[in-house]
Amino acid sequence: MTASTLLRDLGALLLMVAWVIAAHVGSNGWGNADFNAAVAVLPIAVAVLMALWRLSHWAVRGAGVLALGALLAWLWPQLRHNVALLYYIQHLGIHIALGVLFGKSLLGPGDALITRMARRIFGTELSERKLRYTRGATLAWTVFFFANALVSTGLFIWAPPAIWSIHANVLTGPLIGLMFLGEHLVRLRVLPPHERPGLADIRRAYQRESARRSTAPPPP
Repeated sequence: MTASTLLRDLGALLLMVAWVIAAHVGSNGWGNADFNAAVAVLPIAVAVLMALWRLSHWAVRGAGVLALGALLAWLWPQLRHNVALLYYIQHLGIHIALGVLFGKSLLGPGDALITRMARRIFGTELSERKLRYTRGATLAWTVFFFANALVSTGLFIWAPPAIWSIHANVLTGPLIGLMFLGEHLVRLRVLPPHERPGLADIRRAYQRESARRSTAPPPP
């Protein structure tokens, strides 16, 4: 691992920690309401701006940016008093989107999502054993994302804000880490060494996929 890669990973880790702290503070109503609302709105605004950027006509992009700014200005008094709701919408939306992404790949005759990732890593035909494992792993992640979204919703409705915030903002990362660990342990048990990718293989496959997506032309 090069020094630049190490620094980049460290920076990403520090940013994630800062985001967890900001989300927990904002969800509990501590600190400045405007700052908390701005931090909570930022990911949503960035996602909308990225979608607008992919539009072909500059006038449409400009109109979209103006409409987003006007909408935020109009809703700001409500947003600054409902920061926890903003974080809940983010948490719920991300989990549902990932659950749909994984689950949709299980439908129809094509490969499951993790099966497709395995094909990119190995670049060869997969054994029946690995096909079963990757499909089962895709199903497990689908259940995890939808289950965590359901738990988050229940806690947001019925539990105190601090309890929901601990689950959604503090524990979601460790829970995902436990899922990766559980999947790794199952993989060690059911797959022979030559069918198990290493961390370097997974990282290279992710980098290739990210590069492919970044160079792909936007849809017409």
